Amino acid sequence: MHGILFVDKPKGLTSSRVVELIRKKLRVKAGHTGTLDPLATGLLIILIGKRTKEASLFLKLDKAYEVKAILGMETDTFDSEGEVLRRSDNEVTREELEEGLKEFYGDIWQVPPRFSAKKVGGRKAYELARKGVNVDIPPKKVSIYSLELKEFQFPHFTLTCDVSSGFYVRSLVHDIGEKLNVGATVAGVRRTRVGPYHVEQAKSLEEILDYKA
Repeated sequence: MHGILFVDKPKGLTSSRVVELIRKKLRVKAGHTGTLDPLATGLLIILIGKRTKEASLFLKLDKAYEVKAILGMETDTFDSEGEVLRRSDNEVTREELEEGLKEFYGDIWQVPPRFSAKKVGGRKAYELARKGVNVDIPPKKVSIYSLELKEFQFPHFTLTCDVSSGFYVRSLVHDIGEKLNVGATVAGVRRTRVGPYHVEQAKSLEEILDYKA
């Protein structure tokens, strides 16, 4: 069996775990084409059989996300599941947030989260961070093609963005919080597109695992 599976990844599972479940169900070689955090949902592309050799082609594709975030809180993982490092009671208006977002259009330099799968010296950054190792990750140039504030009810806000490959939504939200001097962290992420492929094309993991050949 060779081909591509579009999976709507559920919250709470690692991308590797999704691949493992599909591999066991279909009894085929399989691999994903770009990690989604356990907290994240949405489009996860799984390559099967000989198509696994094409993974690098998919990694280079642009992505689109919807992200829900919280102002006034900063965590070590840049999401709501991490340890809270600081809080701020300073209120931010919609106008102030929209003004701050203007700094994040186009090409920007971004530092990936310490708790990420980014390789540092051949090791995944999160493996080192969990051991208390001070991880120094160099910034990377990435692009934001569109960034829109969809909902705002302080301290909660929702963004949609179209971005280049290698982009970290958690870092974007963290940097927005830094810009506004109140901190910000991700509450939820949904990947809606990878290149020309959309989450509407995907099947739920439950549907795939219930499949009977």
